[in-house]
Amino acid sequence: MSKVRLLVGTRKGAFVLNSDGKRKTWKISGPFFGGWAVYHIKGSPADPSRIYASQTSDWFGQIIQRSDDGGRTWEPASNQFKYQGRTGKHLWYDGKPHPWEFKRVWHLEPSLTDPDTVYAGVEDAALFKTTNGAKTWAEISGLRQHKSGSQWMPGAGGMGLHTILLDPRDPQRIYIAISAAGVFRTDDGGKTWKPVNKGLRSEFMPNPTAEVGHCVHRIAMHPSNPDVLFMQKHWDVMRSDNAGDSWTEVSGNLPTDFGFPIDVHAHEPQTIFVVPIKSDSEHYPPDGKLRVYRSRSGGKEWQALTKGLPQRDCYVNVLRDAMAVDKLDSCGIYFGTTGGQVYASSDSGNSWQCIVHDFPAVLSVEVQTLK
Repeated sequence: MSKVRLLVGTRKGAFVLNSDGKRKTWKISGPFFGGWAVYHIKGSPADPSRIYASQTSDWFGQIIQRSDDGGRTWEPASNQFKYQGRTGKHLWYDGKPHPWEFKRVWHLEPSLTDPDTVYAGVEDAALFKTTNGAKTWAEISGLRQHKSGSQWMPGAGGMGLHTILLDPRDPQRIYIAISAAGVFRTDDGGKTWKPVNKGLRSEFMPNPTAEVGHCVHRIAMHPSNPDVLFMQKHWDVMRSDNAGDSWTEVSGNLPTDFGFPIDVHAHEPQTIFVVPIKSDSEHYPPDGKLRVYRSRSGGKEWQALTKGLPQRDCYVNVLRDAMAVDKLDSCGIYFGTTGGQVYASSDSGNSWQCIVHDFPAVLSVEVQTLK
C-alpha cells in the first residue's frame, strides 16, 4: 500500500507527518528548526528521500536545510546566494529605481527529474537556482532584468516571488508569479521572460488592465494538461487555456473571489479547489464558516465542501502555499490554517478530518506520495 508524507512549514518550525494509504492516523515528527519560520518545505519528485526547507529568521537570516532521509535528519545546505559575483545573507540587489533587498526565500521548487536541482523564489522578487543540492545558488538574472522591473510593487506581504511552476513536457518552460507584478513565463530556461497577464484586471492600479502590476496570489497547473493554468488573484479566480497568454474569470458562484491558495485534483484536470476569505482587509472565512470550494468544471460552477470543517466562529486564514494534493487513487487534499490546524480529506474534499489542532501558524503544506 502506498504511503503519504505531509510536510508542514510553520511560524515556529517544520513538521513531518506520515500515514498509510488510508490517511486516517498520522505520526508527527518535529518541530525541526524550532523557533524559526519555515516559509516552505518541499520534497523532490525525483527522489522521495530528498527534502528541502526554507528556514528564515529576521535576526539570523536565511538558511536552506536539506534532508536525505525523508525528513528524519537535516543539515544546513547553504545560506549563500550568489548575485552578480557577490555573496551575502541580506543585501544583494542594486536595481533601479530602488534598491533590491534580500529578505527571505518564499518558495522552493525542486526539479521534476534531478534531486540536486532546485529553484528558489525570494523577496524582493528574484529567481535563483542550484544544481548541486543547495550548496550554492546563482540568480537567473534575466527575470529581474526585464524592462518592466521598475513597475513591480510589493503586495501587503512584501514583493515576493511565491510561485514557481515547471512544465513537465518542456524543462525550458517555467512560470513564476510575483506579488505585486503578475505572472511571467520563460520558454528558454530563464534567459528571457514574457509577462502573461492579458485579461487580468486590478482596480487598484492606475491602468487596471496594464501588462504588469497585478497582485497574483497563486497559480496552479495539472501535469497532464500543462497549458491550462488556474489562478487565485487579489480578487478574481482566473483560468488560462493557452499557457497564460490570456486569462478569463471563473469565479462563478463563489461567495467571494478573494483568497490565497488554489490547487488542482491529481487525476481530474478540470477539478480545482480554493478557500475563499471575506476580503483583502478581513482575512477570515465569510460568516465565520470554513469552507473549501470545489469546481469539477474548471471554474464554471462551485460547490461548498463543509463536512468536518468548523461552520461557526472560525476566523482563520489559509495562506498561498498552505494547500496540497496527493496522487493516490482517491485523491487526498490537505490544508493548514493560521490558527495551527491541519485538515485532510482522503475523498477529494467530500469530508474532512482535523489531523492537527495546535501547530504554530501554518505557512506551507506539501505532500509526497510514497510507494
